[in-house]
This record gives sequence, structure tokens and C-alpha cells, in this order.
Amino acid sequence: MQHPATFHDLRDASVFITGGGSGVGAALTDGFLAQGANVAFIGRSDASNFVDEMREKHGRTPLFLQGDITDTDLLHSTMTKATEAHGPLNVLVNNAANDKRHTLEETTPEFWDWMVAINLKAYYFACQQAARLMHAKGGSIINFSSISYLMGNSSYPIYTTSNAGITGMSRSLARELGPQNIRVNALAPGWVLTQKQLDMWATPEDLAAHLDRQCLKEHLTPEDMIAPTLFLASETSRAMTGQCMVVDGGVVGTG
Repeated sequence: MQHPATFHDLRDASVFITGGGSGVGAALTDGFLAQGANVAFIGRSDASNFVDEMREKHGRTPLFLQGDITDTDLLHSTMTKATEAHGPLNVLVNNAANDKRHTLEETTPEFWDWMVAINLKAYYFACQQAARLMHAKGGSIINFSSISYLMGNSSYPIYTTSNAGITGMSRSLARELGPQNIRVNALAPGWVLTQKQLDMWATPEDLAAHLDRQCLKEHLTPEDMIAPTLFLASETSRAMTGQCMVVDGGVVGTG
């Protein structure tokens, strides 16, 4: 995908992405590197091949720090390592999530804790550490939510609960961190067809039904999330904070 815009202030910016080695996160790593940013990312699975691919493509190497975002101490230490390599943090993108299907009846307290740890708790504590690591001039935090809770989707109620929480958290932290010139926004994608979605959930019937709901009749890809994220990271959106920006091809409204 050809990037439609250049955000000059992101050159040499220090960027940290959770889940930046696969799916939407990999597209974001690629997008920030294309802008000349210094990217570090955390992920559970080995991403060495992806790192090599990015080095070959961009001539700069993302810093991969393997780990589990639900381990708060580890998450904080990887973020610190990123700033040691790239300087004070400019941008945090909380992207890693798990939309494992489940019902109310089958949910156990242990499963609840696991899902919330991935989909909300890790976001909160990444924001906490980002606020500590950002330069005095501030920075941008981008929390990936989802339109799933705006649609009232079934089949993953803890996931939708967490995404609603992400939006509320982003608004509150925008108020708290504003005096530090740290902007906090949520980004709510529609149904982005990652390889995981195609492999596990995207039946022809469901794809057709969802496309029928969209105003724009083209399925979303991970690359469609790059430009909106770059916009929120850049000083181009310097007066924008506490917002939830929907990027879904026109499924839900926010007015």
C-alpha cells in the first residue's frame, strides 16, 4: 500500500507498539518505519523474521522485545529499554488484543481475569509507564478500541466490555495528562481482515453481511489503520485529545 501522506515530525520519533509484530500491529510498525520513526514493539511470539523484513525494506531495524503484556513489570521494563535505545518516548500505541469468542454462560472468573488483563489492564499500565517516559514536551498515546461495543456485538462480551472501557479510560487520561501535554485518543476500527480473522471468523456469509452494513463497499485491511494512527501520533492532530476516532468504512456513527 502506498502511503498517502508524510508526517515529517515523526522522523526519528521514539514509538512503542504493543503487538507490533503481527496483524494490525505489524502494519503499524511498517507504517511508522516508513515515516523514519524509531520503533520498538513487544509481542509474545518470535518476530525475528518480521524484523529482518523491516530492516530489508526500510534500512532501519525495529527493536523487538519479546514478552507478555499482561506481566506489568515486564511491560514497563520493555518500555524503559525502548527509551534507552531510542530516547524519550514520543508515541505509545496500545494495539495488542484478543477477541477470543465466548458466551456469558461459559465464562469463568479466571477467563474474565485473563481477557481483561490483555484487553484493558495492559493498556492502562502501558499508559502509566508512557506518562513517566515521555519527554517534557509531551507526546501521543493511541489506544486501539473497536466498533464491536458500539454495535452491541455478541459472542465476545468481555472483549466488548474492555473496548468500551478503553474509550472511557482514554477520555479520563486525556484530562489527567493534558497538563503534561500528553494527548490520549482511542481509535476504533471496524472489522479489519487480518490473517487471524480470515482463518478463524470470516465466513462468506458474515463477510457479506458486514460489507452490506458499510457505506464504503470494500473490506478493511490492516494497512487501512496506518494513516489514521500516524495522524493521531503526529502534531497534525495536536489539538485533538480525549476522542474516539472511528475508522470502519461507515458502519457506526459517533454524533
